[in-house]
Amino acid sequence: MPLGLGRRKKAPPLVENEEAEPGRGGLGVDEPGPLGGGVVGGPHMGLPPPPPALRPRLVFHTQLAHGSPTGRIEGFTNVKELYGKIAEAFRLPAAEVMFCTLNTHKVDMDKLLGGQIGLEDFIFAHVKGQRKEVEVFKSEEALGLTITDNGAGYAFIKRIKEGSVIDHIQLISVGDMIEAINGQSLLGCRHYEVARLLKELPRGRTFTLKLTEPRKAFDMISMRSGGGRPGSGPQLGTGRGTLRLRSRGPATVEDLPSAFEEKAIEKVDDLLESYMGIRDTELAATMVELGKDKRNPDELAEALDERLGDFAFPDEFVFDVWGAIGDAKVGRY
Repeated sequence: MPLGLGRRKKAPPLVENEEAEPGRGGLGVDEPGPLGGGVVGGPHMGLPPPPPALRPRLVFHTQLAHGSPTGRIEGFTNVKELYGKIAEAFRLPAAEVMFCTLNTHKVDMDKLLGGQIGLEDFIFAHVKGQRKEVEVFKSEEALGLTITDNGAGYAFIKRIKEGSVIDHIQLISVGDMIEAINGQSLLGCRHYEVARLLKELPRGRTFTLKLTEPRKAFDMISMRSGGGRPGSGPQLGTGRGTLRLRSRGPATVEDLPSAFEEKAIEKVDDLLESYMGIRDTELAATMVELGKDKRNPDELAEALDERLGDFAFPDEFVFDVWGAIGDAKVGRY
């Protein structure tokens, strides 16, 4: 359907001046969350994992972020399977794995593992630590939270805006998993569902957050937010290839994104924040992949509706995405 003829109009941001992001990794989730939200894969969800013969036999090294011997994992094709392999390697329940970072044991939100892993990346798994319950008075519409998810059913805090409502509550930190809001479980929810709930909470009232923080090593106990500096931990991610994890079909080994793709992804991610209140690198990468060969905005709109219809992208946003991809193609950065 051509743009402007019956497509959805611009929706208000889920979280004003904030983002909700799956840490590059909203892939590999095969079930909708309890709030009824769908998953990026659309109508093709629920397919069984590919047979072992189709899975890349690549070996990755991993440790628990708070400290452990080095383990070896292989034979996974999506995020859920990856967490399962990590759990097997360290004899943990898979539900204990909160998220992973690449090449640093710090809670570094710029190093989150998502839909792609460099062939020489070292994986650090962050597991559940202390649980806590915090009452928050919503004095402003924007709480100052950035939400991401791990691609396997857990939403957690990616960033806390300085001077915001949440910034004044010392018990809340970057990396905390949001288990429930006012007693409503969020396990299995996507990032945008959690963001929507936070946005819809009435201003001038108190609400309760149930959180679980990642288990920390001794040298991370004093950290509140921000994560480790780039370069902390073993720097092993020097390979040119990446393992692309997918929610449908086998994982594939691919070259690193081109300069055009990297810039286009960055620009589309900025547009997601501006229009939708979401930052999601993997979603942006999927949109660039869908749009880079399209001949006009209408074709892009149809592709987005077919593959990512749950997000209800407004027409203005689609035009701007088309322009961002076109600018990146010709080097207008």
